[in-house]
Amino acid sequence: MRERWLGGLSTREFLRRHWQKRPLLARAGWSAPAGLPDAARLFSLAVRSDVESRLVTRRGERWTGEHGPFTRARLGRLPARDWTLLVNGLNLHLACAEQMLRRFDFVPQARLDDVMVSLAAPGGGVGPHVDSYDVFLLQGPGRRVWRLERARRFRVIADAPLKLIADFRPDQEVLLEPGDLLYLPPGWGHDGVALAPSWTYSIGFRAPRGAELSLAMLDYLHERGLPDAQYRDPGLAPAAHPAQIGARMTDFALRVTRRIRWTERDVQRLLGRYLTLPKPQVTFRPPRRPLPRAAFLRRLARSDVALDARSLLLYRGARFFLNGEDFVPCAGQRGPLAALADRRRLAGAALARAGLGDRLYAWYRSGCLRLELRT
Repeated sequence: MRERWLGGLSTREFLRRHWQKRPLLARAGWSAPAGLPDAARLFSLAVRSDVESRLVTRRGERWTGEHGPFTRARLGRLPARDWTLLVNGLNLHLACAEQMLRRFDFVPQARLDDVMVSLAAPGGGVGPHVDSYDVFLLQGPGRRVWRLERARRFRVIADAPLKLIADFRPDQEVLLEPGDLLYLPPGWGHDGVALAPSWTYSIGFRAPRGAELSLAMLDYLHERGLPDAQYRDPGLAPAAHPAQIGARMTDFALRVTRRIRWTERDVQRLLGRYLTLPKPQVTFRPPRRPLPRAAFLRRLARSDVALDARSLLLYRGARFFLNGEDFVPCAGQRGPLAALADRRRLAGAALARAGLGDRLYAWYRSGCLRLELRT
């Protein structure tokens, strides 16, 4: 099916022609859903400790970045121009933003990250920068000019608020107006400047880096139990060069580290845990007055089960991953759980018939999902 918001392309055509290949500009293709925040509501989010927010201000060619949470007094002192307030994870706090994010579920959920909103005063932006991941820029109210440069090896300014490009040489310029969409592949340099108070919604994607996965693997192996051994050096002779690391200690370290082993199963478990682990500022909100187990099971049969926006349920083979933890359900439960993971919402009766009531009740009590009466 062709999608107006993708410039008349089907999702399959978009992925074949543009995904990680070249930008896409789609004019007047999307409508902002009801419920998106105004400036006052955005400021209210930026003062909260459970919301990731940043403020970038510009003076000439210099950018300064501050991290939230902010005080209302700080936000009240913002000048008339040359600043941008960024709030990440808008989908975790507003249902309409979560709906925006799910429009992009033609890309695997393991790659979807969040919705970031940028409110920029006239002249506001964050400077020419480069992202290592794909991004969709959805223009809300206001107008913003984007200057673009195709991917290359950029020289980055040290200690800048973002990965600011020192040698930016744009070769394209695009004016985005309300309803326009701009897709940029990873590595493209871009610089957006607001011409008037401007709202931009960025759909970001996760792209795990090798170094991050390596550190996560070390944590996983440490949790599982790394090989242990105690260094001994009987028959030690007086040191002729006390500062020199001896061959015996080097050989010991080599033997111990060679005993570290992992399998494909370990990698799959690590990856699933890593991809579903909530970000540090994410907290789950258990129900204030949770239903007793029996009442929950009765309501489950006539309700839909909806994953909380903060929850991510993925699977690989027989193993499932929820919010950094993994488990292997029995064979009859895997189909309904996979359907819940794919759709993020499923009839509770199907899950109850599979014998998942107790597991779902535990997730409900922890705030990972909710019941919604079917209409």
